[in-house]
Amino acid sequence: MTESLKIIIFDGTFNTTPFINRLMKGLVQQHEVYVLGFNEDLSKPIVGVHYISLGSNQNYFKLILVSLVFALKSKSLIALFKTLKYLCLKQRKVLQQLNLNEALKRVNPDIIHLQWLSNISIFETYIEKGLYDFVLSQRGYHSNVRPFIDMNNFDYLKKWYPKISGFHSVSKAISLKGDMVYSNSKKIDHVVYTGIDFNKINFKKTYNKQAPLKLISVGRPHWIKGYTYALNSCKLLKDKGIKFTYIIIGAADNEELQYMVSDFGLQDYVILSPKLSQSKVFALMQESSLLLMPSIEEGIPNVVVEAMALGTPVISTVCGGVEELITHSKEGWTVPLRDSEAMTQTILEFMKLSLKEIEAVRIAARKKIESQHSEQKMITDMLELYKASIL
Repeated sequence: MTESLKIIIFDGTFNTTPFINRLMKGLVQQHEVYVLGFNEDLSKPIVGVHYISLGSNQNYFKLILVSLVFALKSKSLIALFKTLKYLCLKQRKVLQQLNLNEALKRVNPDIIHLQWLSNISIFETYIEKGLYDFVLSQRGYHSNVRPFIDMNNFDYLKKWYPKISGFHSVSKAISLKGDMVYSNSKKIDHVVYTGIDFNKINFKKTYNKQAPLKLISVGRPHWIKGYTYALNSCKLLKDKGIKFTYIIIGAADNEELQYMVSDFGLQDYVILSPKLSQSKVFALMQESSLLLMPSIEEGIPNVVVEAMALGTPVISTVCGGVEELITHSKEGWTVPLRDSEAMTQTILEFMKLSLKEIEAVRIAARKKIESQHSEQKMITDMLELYKASIL
């Protein structure tokens, strides 16, 4: 194996996650990095990364052009005939699969990194035949929830997991979930935490105790985020006469949460905000007294990592990999799942803390993130996983 690797990163789109964007910026310094996707739109491509379109899902004319280019570059009459045949039949999925076949031949990667469990279905033939080595990321709902509520999905993963060369787990907790699907003494599974650029996340040097208390949460309004429990906690705070504001960024159009706000009489306390730019989110987080993380399940919640790096104190449920970030009352505070009363009580106890006590937690949180979540550590750890997975 050569020192420089050819790495394909695949999640079906060019619009890769922040984790992957940071990873690729580091990888391209020494390795060839390719992103394959079913789209051509990307406002800010990463310099040095090769983006290969497999044909648009939205624009059939663009799919035609991409497919013809692939067929002609293959210099195969059979490939050209197949492409023309499926263009006439308007078989979009078949054309994209043909384009994927040609892209893989052209790149001939050392490793293919699949970002989501759903990506397995696209590469089944290659995985089954052992044509390439694959690393699969275990992250989010599709890893730590869906297999355990959908037995068909569980059985599907149980079939394919043993054929995967290596696994990237975003937390120790999610690694254990993966072991519930497939466990083997020879299984390659590395926990690699998300890395952040500390030059872009400045620690707030001074923390001010505020009245009213400013609470903030960030994330899509899916039931797994537990916002209903946070709003129950807000009602308890209101009933106790506590003055506060609570903003949930990304929840503006959610009818269930809107109803709860109205039903609990929280209109003067709670703001359901639309999605905002990262810079605006960071600014609001640093203006806040506390980040609330009421989730029922997570891998490693990026918003908690970012808050700890920014210097915003965190109260989080004990979900997923949160205990890998926070030891209660040391780097933040943890509460049981689905326990609005415990969250309320922890907020009240937080309000009684001295500035010195809060400052000790903020500093410990930043140090934890610096040691565990640096970009360089993330890049080094992922490269070790790639190399270990190349058979």
